[in-house]
Amino acid sequence: MANAEQSNDRMDIQQVRELVKLVEDSGIEELEVSHQDTTIRIQKSGRAVPGAMAMAPLPAPVAAPAAVAAPAHQAAPDPVRAKWREIRSPIVGTFYRSPAPDAEPFVKIGDQVSPGQTLCIVEAMKVMNEIESEFGGVIKDILVEDGQPIEAEAIMFLVDPS
Repeated sequence: MANAEQSNDRMDIQQVRELVKLVEDSGIEELEVSHQDTTIRIQKSGRAVPGAMAMAPLPAPVAAPAAVAAPAHQAAPDPVRAKWREIRSPIVGTFYRSPAPDAEPFVKIGDQVSPGQTLCIVEAMKVMNEIESEFGGVIKDILVEDGQPIEAEAIMFLVDPS
């Protein structure tokens, strides 16, 4: 029961997506929602505003798809890689490997990770969202560069769960 109560106490990604859709489909230009200690602000604008673009489900700038595309060496099926699991971005934003520019990255290739361990930060609308591992394993590949724009559902990490 405690888990059900906790999930009701904070906004999940589906609720954020519904809010973005509401703003898109309506005539309103800006929406701000606060729930406990979380505030989400969605703003429509004709000019490029980094915070507004971070949550808008509009097509990314031309450079972004190439930035988050998986490397070409993954095109061929590899039996070893077939068992690796993907960790994807839950939101659109900017990918950061470390908590601060001068800090060590949360994880590096070859690191053992545990469920719940912070792997990176995805900044969306000036909110730093810590992305945690959903399972344990060894980081085999990091597919996104630090400071790079990232789409929702883009693969960030490949993890060998064995």
